[in-house]
Amino acid sequence: MPRLLSAIAAAVAAILIVSGCTDGAGGPPTGNSSTVTAGGSAAREPEPAGRVDGLALPWSTVFLPDGTAIISERDSAELKSVQDGRISTLGKVPGVVPGGEGGLLGLALSPDFVSDRLLYTYFTGVNDNRIARLRLDRLSSGSVALGTPEVVFAGIPKASTHNGGRIRFGPDGDLYVGTGDAQRRDQPQDAKALGGKILRITRDGKPAPGNPFAGSPVYSMGHRNVQGLAWDEEGRLWASEFGPDVNDELNLIQAGGNYGWPDVTGAPGRKGFIDAKVVWPATADSSPSGLEIVGHTAYLGALRGERLWAVSLDGENAGNPVSHFTGRFGRIRDVKLAPDGRLWMLTNGQNPDFAVILALPR
Repeated sequence: MPRLLSAIAAAVAAILIVSGCTDGAGGPPTGNSSTVTAGGSAAREPEPAGRVDGLALPWSTVFLPDGTAIISERDSAELKSVQDGRISTLGKVPGVVPGGEGGLLGLALSPDFVSDRLLYTYFTGVNDNRIARLRLDRLSSGSVALGTPEVVFAGIPKASTHNGGRIRFGPDGDLYVGTGDAQRRDQPQDAKALGGKILRITRDGKPAPGNPFAGSPVYSMGHRNVQGLAWDEEGRLWASEFGPDVNDELNLIQAGGNYGWPDVTGAPGRKGFIDAKVVWPATADSSPSGLEIVGHTAYLGALRGERLWAVSLDGENAGNPVSHFTGRFGRIRDVKLAPDGRLWMLTNGQNPDFAVILALPR
């Protein structure tokens, strides 16, 4: 698509400058990426409203119905709970083999958690990455006890890097799984392989009915290392993804879509591949990890970029990314909306790490 060459583009640029994107980051997406005017909550910085200290390489956050946060720690393989600002250790997930970017990674609550009490975990084992579920039983004392994990899906390739790891239940009740190419470039373009994909499986780990490849868990392909999954108000799936040394991406996911890796990155307009909606040409500005969508704004935590990116969404179009908190909190691994309407960010590699609680602009 052509660049915006009108007064609207000038207005966008002005908004970005006022919002603090003066360090070379946050420019217009490249290639064929769609753009809309950045504005609303994306251009206004959230306000820090709290902090939880004492974490070690946290990776994912989910919230119980009562507001308790459950957090995975990658290398310790422990699940932590945070209630009223206090951290407790629930226990260690057995079978986790940390190493490099592998370990205890993504978490997802069962859509029927109130009745089944099931927590799903994505973790690196001895030979692969896998998904298990376990019960979180509330004891009479008020504490939470971990049940025995049951592996429901295995065989996702592992490596020292590019392990993927984000899992999330979609509006359809199925579990979506972001995987990495595990340093095997043949995987993303092989529809029969599990690496470099977004998978869609049932709660029992079977290929979800209606998947684009009959009998297969593969939902989309051509990914390098999917790190964030979220749905907008119309039920469209968006995903954040690491580029190599260029072109980090925010993608709008289509069932059966091919996003190009390793043949292309970003938005080159190449036939047969789907362009990213937002591209960060310099990975030092982003390396987007956790993704959350609130209203018409997508929030992405940046690892190398050490900031929170906000992107206005307008249907299938994505606006110019706006940078918040650059360098203030360090590497941001996960971003998740809490039941009380505040946004939690997990830092990663601060030693010790912490969670920042943000009040979103209205």
